[in-house]
Amino acid sequence: MSSPANFVNRLLPLLIGFLVVSAIYLYAFPQANVFYAGVVLLHAVAGVVASVLLLLWLIRSWRQGSPLVRVGMVLLFLGAIPGLVLIYTGALRTQWTLVYVHIGVSFLGAALIAAARLRWLSRHAIIRVAAVLAVVVVLAPVARYLRETRWNQHGRIENPTLPPVSMDGEGDGPTGPFFPSSAQVYGGEKIPSKFFMESDSCRRCHEDIYNQWNSSAHHFSSFNNQWYRKSIEYMQDTIGTKPSKWCGGCHDPAVLYAGKMDTPIKQIVHAPEAQAGLGCMMCHSIADVKSTMGQGDFYLEYPKLHELAASKNPVIRTLHDFMIKLNPEPHRRVFLKPFMKQQTAEFCSSCHKVHLDVPVNHYRWIRGFNEYDNWQASGVSGEGARSFYYPAKPQQCADCHMPLERSNDMGNVAGKVHSHRFPGANTALPTANEDAAQLKATEDFLSSGALTVDIFALSPASAPLKPGAIAQHELATTFAVGEEAEAKITPGSSSNVEAAPVTAPLNRVQPAIRRGDTVRVDVVVRTKRVGHFFPGGTVDAYDTWLELKGVDDKGQTIFWSGMVEDDGKGPVEKGAHFYRSLQVDAHGNPINKRNAWATRAVVYVRLIPPGAADTVHFRMKVPEKTGSKITLTARLCYRKFAWWGTQFAFAGERDRGSDNARDNARDNERDSRPSKSGIAPGSDTPAAVTADYDDTKYAFTQSLRGVSAKEEKIPDLPIVTVAQNEVAVDVLPANAPAPQPKTQLAKEDWQRWNDYGIGLLLQGDLKAAQAAFERVTEVDPQNPDGWVNISRAALQEGDLPRARTVLEKALALNPTLARTNFFYGSLMKSTGDYDQAAAHFQIVLAQYPHDRVALNNLGRILFLQRKYSDAVKILQQALAVDPEDLQAHYNLMLCYNGLGDEKMSKEHQARYVRFKADEASQAITGPYRQLNPEDNNERQSIHEHVSVPLPMLNNAPAKRLAASRTTIHGATTTHVGTDAFVRPAGQSPAAAHATTTTGAQR
Repeated sequence: MSSPANFVNRLLPLLIGFLVVSAIYLYAFPQANVFYAGVVLLHAVAGVVASVLLLLWLIRSWRQGSPLVRVGMVLLFLGAIPGLVLIYTGALRTQWTLVYVHIGVSFLGAALIAAARLRWLSRHAIIRVAAVLAVVVVLAPVARYLRETRWNQHGRIENPTLPPVSMDGEGDGPTGPFFPSSAQVYGGEKIPSKFFMESDSCRRCHEDIYNQWNSSAHHFSSFNNQWYRKSIEYMQDTIGTKPSKWCGGCHDPAVLYAGKMDTPIKQIVHAPEAQAGLGCMMCHSIADVKSTMGQGDFYLEYPKLHELAASKNPVIRTLHDFMIKLNPEPHRRVFLKPFMKQQTAEFCSSCHKVHLDVPVNHYRWIRGFNEYDNWQASGVSGEGARSFYYPAKPQQCADCHMPLERSNDMGNVAGKVHSHRFPGANTALPTANEDAAQLKATEDFLSSGALTVDIFALSPASAPLKPGAIAQHELATTFAVGEEAEAKITPGSSSNVEAAPVTAPLNRVQPAIRRGDTVRVDVVVRTKRVGHFFPGGTVDAYDTWLELKGVDDKGQTIFWSGMVEDDGKGPVEKGAHFYRSLQVDAHGNPINKRNAWATRAVVYVRLIPPGAADTVHFRMKVPEKTGSKITLTARLCYRKFAWWGTQFAFAGERDRGSDNARDNARDNERDSRPSKSGIAPGSDTPAAVTADYDDTKYAFTQSLRGVSAKEEKIPDLPIVTVAQNEVAVDVLPANAPAPQPKTQLAKEDWQRWNDYGIGLLLQGDLKAAQAAFERVTEVDPQNPDGWVNISRAALQEGDLPRARTVLEKALALNPTLARTNFFYGSLMKSTGDYDQAAAHFQIVLAQYPHDRVALNNLGRILFLQRKYSDAVKILQQALAVDPEDLQAHYNLMLCYNGLGDEKMSKEHQARYVRFKADEASQAITGPYRQLNPEDNNERQSIHEHVSVPLPMLNNAPAKRLAASRTTIHGATTTHVGTDAFVRPAGQSPAAAHATTTTGAQR
């Protein structure tokens, strides 16, 4: 045998052995470190050398080997071909079929060669082959487990057994560099700003994703966003820099995590790190999410090897990119943790759910905005049993806000990537940035049919509305409460009044009204494909309202609620039906400067839960000169920021012309430190601005130089029509017989009647809700939803016999329907039949084990049965879903007290006290509501809206009427009530622009 042949025969088995061992290591234990990268490189080099040697062996030594060796060598060579291709293309997801062909064929060849050499095992080749293949068959699932299963179980998001008793126990605590944000960095180190500013390095492989992100709201989360920038400048001027870190944990990574947020942002606002926003590395370097309590409750990891990717050296950068393509798995594991795909909503909750406490607001714990809890408790998540509707399949955040888009990006799956535009509702940023593509994507998303509007019913409005039922939780939070808590509704004075007959549905019955009559028009707004409250996000800042406009066949506007002043560019008239959270500070000034930390009370919260509806009432007077037909148009309108908020963000400054402002300036000269006591530093007079309130007057006269927008001007934010509906109503002479109520029932309209009833139920109009749900049972008696919904109203009224009757009908139709069993369990609990109640709640929990209202109910029943240990186990499951669940802490306090465990009882008592709302704060809203009757009207669970002044109604131009009224920051001499058919519009933009107070005049 020649010397070259001997060389090949000696080296080739060593290379094959190395390739087999290194392949097992590379497949089963992907890691982002230098050693692993070195093995990847050696495996590739060894594979190239082995391919050449295999070819030489096949040419020169083919006849010298046994049949098993020859077949094995052929398979190894065939397996090497896709390996060589992969060195060129990279082992990208699109090449995974090639990867597994390479692995499978190569291992089969290596197994046959091993079987040929293991003669000591057996003289029979077939036995040796079977034995070796058996080892491979066992080895494959083990390697798969080590690679996939173990990794997918890594870092699952789980809530702590007990939440901290105060904010000081969150994150790194008061001495931490990022506190009061809950965010932490592994190793307690700071992260250089440039780490969050190098999204360009990701662009080399993910260009489509980069371009999407570049226009997104995430990119403009920081001081490159004028609305956010102004809020932080105002916050730091008022209460200092440290509380602003509460925002920085999610908004300003390049500033906060580099330790630069102790510097007032005004000094560095134009620095690159302040303009970076949320780059790729912010979300993708989150290594662990500690809970679903939000507030930036995560650990960041600083991967040292990132410097290779961001290197300016072209050789290093090219080598880095080659290694990533050759084996992307370590890169994927650093930047795409399993929880990002499997627990998307929990991952998103880390920033899209917040609370405030003493270190931020100098007051107490209050809930801020919260997208997660209402999603989790709804039918959309697949975890909420009590939902009015169950969707065909559960959805997570990314299903709506990261839709699939076609792409050839290196991270694509089947030619698609999840969009990193993050389409949502932010039309302000693309308007300010003049980004037409992003604006269109956002407007298309808003108007894609996720909500519907239905002008549904008409009825006489001869008597004013009486107060309806009141949901006790409504004013106990700055956010709404949906299915994540059980509403306790106290029937109002209208509970014993039978529901007035209605004419409906209006598009089917050809409705008619008489000139001179006053009618009530009911419009239903329904959330169909919304996984959280509508609107979501920071709901104290938006303009979201329902407009109803009536125009007759002569072109005369005879009714208009929800008008926007200044030809659609100014404020929305104050009497519109808004969807928002209206909050006030300690002096009753509205929270309108993104100053949530000054919130002390809530005037009202009106949001629509997912899979639910709102029924809105309008009182319309038909003028004598109306034509023969009225076309009613209802529009659900959305403007990202309220008009006042945008003016303040771009041009707001203290009105230096007022005595108040001059006093303020003198106070600032004495001592620039923020006051917390309500007394100006260095003075005996009350301060105009403290941590608790802001009594300052503001003018929109500040220079626009250097604002964070493409042009130095105040943007005119678009008003998007989210949904709309139109119906025509015939108009009869005044002396015609009064039209009689009429309805037309069709099976296809059952959901419209159901939505109408849901809206009435949620506002506490229990009799009218039951009447609507009865229509559902008439058009489709085999549908259990109508019967179940009647029971919801009956239970709230305390009509237990009625509830039992309809629930038994629903159970007969579908014995396992979770919502039926939930309300039957509630009924049994009310009657004292705890065993039956527990049995029905267990049916619910078998299907929806994470419904914490069902868990709380079952835990409460076990407590009442004195089964304290069993109750504790159930209630702890509720806390595993939400560690801040008030009801669970209350019942656990009682259970541990029953068990004689005083220590644990006090632990839960402390949490209950922390999370319980300050109900006494409602006293603050009194003066505000007196001076703002429109907002007081909106606060009522059941209320009506009337038209702004119109020539048809007043025989005078609307502008002249509006100008002649008294305006003191929106307060007027005309009160809005059910006896007032017309009310003045809000303050004109010109007047507001000149001088505007932040609160009601005192």
